[in-house]
Amino acid sequence: MPGALRAARHRTARWAPRTGLRWKLSIAIAAVGALVAVVLSLVVHNAARASMLDSSRDVQDERVLAAQRIYESLGRLPFGAEIDDPALPAPLAAAAARGERATYVAEEPGQALDVWAAAPLPDGRVLSLHTRFTDRYAVLADLDRVLVLGSAAVVLGGTVLGVLIGGQLSRRLRQAAAAAGRVAQGETRVRVREAIGGRVRDETDDLARAVDRMADALQQRLEAERRVTADIAHELRTPVTGLVTAAELLPPGRPTELVRDRAQALRTLVEEVLEVARLDGAAERAELQEVALGEFVTRRVRALAPEAELTVRRDAVVTTDPRRLERILGNLLVNAARHGRPPVEVTVDGRRLRVRDHGPGFPPVLLSGGPSRFRTGSTDRAGRGHGLGLTIAAGQARVLGARLTFRNAEPGGAVAVLWLPGSPPDTPHP
Repeated sequence: MPGALRAARHRTARWAPRTGLRWKLSIAIAAVGALVAVVLSLVVHNAARASMLDSSRDVQDERVLAAQRIYESLGRLPFGAEIDDPALPAPLAAAAARGERATYVAEEPGQALDVWAAAPLPDGRVLSLHTRFTDRYAVLADLDRVLVLGSAAVVLGGTVLGVLIGGQLSRRLRQAAAAAGRVAQGETRVRVREAIGGRVRDETDDLARAVDRMADALQQRLEAERRVTADIAHELRTPVTGLVTAAELLPPGRPTELVRDRAQALRTLVEEVLEVARLDGAAERAELQEVALGEFVTRRVRALAPEAELTVRRDAVVTTDPRRLERILGNLLVNAARHGRPPVEVTVDGRRLRVRDHGPGFPPVLLSGGPSRFRTGSTDRAGRGHGLGLTIAAGQARVLGARLTFRNAEPGGAVAVLWLPGSPPDTPHP
């Protein structure tokens, strides 16, 4: 069936991970902070290393020049200098052969820099010396550690900052979404801007004000439509009542029965339209009483649908409006009898009331969007009903603070479940 095929396609859709704005912003700030920290660390490391090499070369060049002067004047070798050192690097030997004084740096992984310096002597020999600058290597190692720690601190600080900023923004957006959801459920007094609060003004406030303006405009249109519907139904009530009374005075016969049936159907429609208009006005209040749900449902089912199969698994005492609860139960039973097939099963399980039939099930449009007035899901326009029964049931459930859900059972059948609240309507939950 199309509804089942659609649901199967929906279940097999590719799963997409959902991440909050807080973590997205934190990851972005941490990534940017890490990139900046790495680039700056590399720049500082290379600049410090180049400065250290230049300084070491200058020191070693001054030392070899001083050693050459001392050797030429006093004949001794200071600073550990040597003549024609066999370990002299080839580039230095080549420079000395050209009569140039030069320096050379030998680097080995994990070891201090070995800086050489060589100068040619007048007799053709080469005076050289080399020194490991362990102190400067230690300074460079300390600098690297400081850079690593500083980069980690930057990333950690950026992450914390992202969590704080993103958390505040995410909290405001969640509050706005929750307030918008309450408005969609019919709480017309809720305003998104008041719900998010805060002293800081940002784009979230602009979004909240836009949603509030849209909600006000929609509420005004809905209220105007409700008033028009209520006025029309109210004006029709008197002539329809007169029509029903006049039909009762007609002589017996098949035409009279048809007139009476259609007149009564029109009267029922007018009454249901008035009830829907009152429920849409959000002015209805429940008259609360304590009710033993199992006993209450048992009596009503025996009176409304004696052929239904009733099961009380677990009884419960609820605080609700018996008249509205009976209206919901009656509409669910009528819908099951009119659009489903027997057997109709009614089950009471604590505060949960379940009505199931074994017909074709609810249409997909009802499962996706909820009950809609003047839409029965039947393609036969000659069928009975105006699509108001489930609409009225859902509206009465809202007045009771209850939750009414609809689904299809396997292998077939429509299931309506009414979840009565643990606390009375209009009473804050703990």
